[in-house]
Amino acid sequence: MPTRFAFPFAFVLAGTLSGHACATMYKCAGDNKQPIYQDSPCPAGKELRNFDVSPVEITVLPGPDLPVTAPNAPSAKTPKAPPSAESTRSMLKSRDPADRRFIHPGMTEAEVTAKIGPPDMTTGGKNRKAARWSYLPAPGDPHTITTITFDDGKVVEVDRKMAQ
Repeated sequence: MPTRFAFPFAFVLAGTLSGHACATMYKCAGDNKQPIYQDSPCPAGKELRNFDVSPVEITVLPGPDLPVTAPNAPSAKTPKAPPSAESTRSMLKSRDPADRRFIHPGMTEAEVTAKIGPPDMTTGGKNRKAARWSYLPAPGDPHTITTITFDDGKVVEVDRKMAQ
């Protein structure tokens, strides 16, 4: 039984000891005084450093001077925050209402929203196939109510009525 454990222990011990011996590094002077790093001792007169005897010192080099800014001041490299839902809605609402006359059957809901913005009122939609969007009179399209009927996400009818 003891010999069964002796072989693996001897193998691990030999690996540990040999790993330590290979860790020594030497810096030697090569041709044209170029440094050469090797794991065996340097020839006589060529040794520049034995890292076991004199380890490398950590050196911190100064970086370039950077301009001092206030901690909360925005910089050119700071990424901009995405627009809020309200600003997106107001941007979409600011579409030209006169473009409502260019809506035609076959357009998708996304194309309509991109062209004239979100509707003022909706009925249906979501889980139903049919939906109706209404746009009330607005500057650029005064006195006109535009109603768009969708079936399965596509425009099937556009109704423009003059409001009194």
